[in-house]
Amino acid sequence: MSRPVLITGGRLLDPSQELDGPGALLIRNGRIEACGRDIVGPDDAEVVDVDGLVVAPGFIDVHVHFREPGDEHKETIGSGARSAAAGGFTTVWTMPNTDPPIDDPAAVGFVRGAGERAGGARVYPVGAASRGLEGEKMTEVGELVAAGAVAVSDDGNPIWNAGLLRRLLEYTQTFDIPVLQHAEDTGLSCGGVMNEGKVATALGLRGAPNAAESCMVARDCYIAELTGGHLHVCHVSTREAVEQVRRAKECGAHVTAEVTPHHLALTEDAVHGYRTEAKMNPPLRTEEDRQSLLDALVDGTIDVIATDHAPHHYEEKEREFDDAPFGVVGLETALGVAMLELVESGRLSLGGVVDRLSCAPARIMGLDVGTLRPGARGDIVVFDPAERWTVDASTFMSGSRNTPFVGKELVGRVRATWVAGERRYELPREASPFREGAPPYVGQGSV
Repeated sequence: MSRPVLITGGRLLDPSQELDGPGALLIRNGRIEACGRDIVGPDDAEVVDVDGLVVAPGFIDVHVHFREPGDEHKETIGSGARSAAAGGFTTVWTMPNTDPPIDDPAAVGFVRGAGERAGGARVYPVGAASRGLEGEKMTEVGELVAAGAVAVSDDGNPIWNAGLLRRLLEYTQTFDIPVLQHAEDTGLSCGGVMNEGKVATALGLRGAPNAAESCMVARDCYIAELTGGHLHVCHVSTREAVEQVRRAKECGAHVTAEVTPHHLALTEDAVHGYRTEAKMNPPLRTEEDRQSLLDALVDGTIDVIATDHAPHHYEEKEREFDDAPFGVVGLETALGVAMLELVESGRLSLGGVVDRLSCAPARIMGLDVGTLRPGARGDIVVFDPAERWTVDASTFMSGSRNTPFVGKELVGRVRATWVAGERRYELPREASPFREGAPPYVGQGSV
């Protein structure tokens, strides 16, 4: 059993209880025992002084791709879990599009077991919605849940069969789990490798129109409204899809949505020069779409930030643009990108960013984390919200380096991460010495 941990001198920030102020946090037996001012730990406690830093609930990412089994040269569950901890994430949900896919209880159990041994963030598998991710026959959802699956999805592929989606949204209510949908009408995207528009035309690349996403989101929201099931729309990228999610919520449908840091920060212009590190699915869109996503995250139409962390080997990304795989890594840059695009711009407060990265994912998915309340799991992130740093992919804990943010200066850096009171990550001091007596950073904007 690990020693109690007393984290002192920091700024406690927990939007789930409207907590924002100086204080200390005591973790004992893997759970938070006390949180607030004048907290004193037992004599055998490990005392960690985090003067000038923010202490917040560990971040939660409901959408990552760890390539094990099948493509361990890109990422293993171990390297992915450690990458997550380095980004301040204490819980991650892994997608089932591995080789073979996570479509039976044994595969779910394999992911759970590997995650427990990884020594990083908690790893929870999302089971496949259809057998073989083919979109035709529903998996044995009850058996997947019994083995440890927390949701179902065919991510990487859409659940294209409307009847299957209806049955899934009806049946998953028995287990109180969401259906995660990669919203893409492949008949409309038609093999597009970037956003359809001026940039694609200039580069001579096939484009995927906004309608490929928004038409599928509209269909799915209506099915969610019909069934009452929990539909979670993955990686929203278009202004039209935002409007469909907004309409569904106004109608009372159980629909939630996520946005990635790269869709908040970048547009199709990043593809100029045929930069394969800017190739992802859904593709980067226009500035108008980007602004719509930022607005939707602030007003709550989009509930959470999720990275869609998708590692690829550098040789694969070095191919011609048409042949390179979709996807970028994002766990270790998520906080810095979110801080830059949301807090520095004045769109959202620091507490608002912590909410979208931690409290809101826990809230919409019914998890017993995402809070500093006594009794909650001792999953904690400590970060410096004012530190500016330049992205160097060679330092990543991830097994891959395919990020569009190489050389980009970000703001906000994770210093340490605890999972169940056990320190799973600490930034090397030579990389970022602790600032003595630094004042807390106060962001502007709405919560």
